[in-house]
Amino acid sequence: MEQKPVRRYNAHKVVQGTAQPVEDPLTVEVMLSIYVNGEPYTITMHTPGDEEALARGLLLSEQVYTEKENPTFKITEANDAGYITAVNISGDKNAFRTEGKVNRTLVSVSSCGMCGKTEAELLLTGVDIPVHESPSAERVQQMFRTMREHQNTFDSSGGSHASAIFDEAGNLLVIKEDIGRHNAVDKAIGQLMLNGTLDQAFCIIVSGRVSYEIVSKTYRAGIPVLAAVSAPSSLAVESCRSAGITLLAFCRDDKFTNYS
Repeated sequence: MEQKPVRRYNAHKVVQGTAQPVEDPLTVEVMLSIYVNGEPYTITMHTPGDEEALARGLLLSEQVYTEKENPTFKITEANDAGYITAVNISGDKNAFRTEGKVNRTLVSVSSCGMCGKTEAELLLTGVDIPVHESPSAERVQQMFRTMREHQNTFDSSGGSHASAIFDEAGNLLVIKEDIGRHNAVDKAIGQLMLNGTLDQAFCIIVSGRVSYEIVSKTYRAGIPVLAAVSAPSSLAVESCRSAGITLLAFCRDDKFTNYS
């Protein structure tokens, strides 16, 4: 059964005090349990689709393994509606850094992928961000136009975020959508891992605001430029400056602000 990211629901729309029946398309949100070598790792709320990319991107950002590892992915459960509800990532236990992480019983909701992290886990270390030039204003506009043209789930429901990754020449490498910003980022990064093209990633763009968690995922993937439609947090700016990531925010129309 196809995992559709949008489902229609009956409701009543009130306009000037008058209610009328409508059938609204809404972005689907379901629970996904992720296991590592058969052990429970985390539960995330996500929009169905691209589960392997999501799991791979998430585990890279969580430093469970590096891009060099090639783990095995398996669907282990699905619900009556046909949506995948559990997956397992397996591989060399010596290569997987799961100590203190597996069975953390942490639910990652669609609005927060870093909830429950300690201060020590928020440090950005171990990745060398390549020296780079900031993209031109024209290139930034072009990348956001390209992403918007591919936001099919958002066009249907108005309820999803998007993340797209481009190479240094401005060519689109991947775009993914999800009800959660951090999930969309994980899916995009994970898909490039599956494609073997993560080393081509130059700029990752997101449809919403930029928090520390988005910066962390960008850093772990070794991507030098991060751009967003909306505002960054203070920690996002400070982290990008420390890590050597170019941070562009408020990328709307022909404007953006360069914070690092």
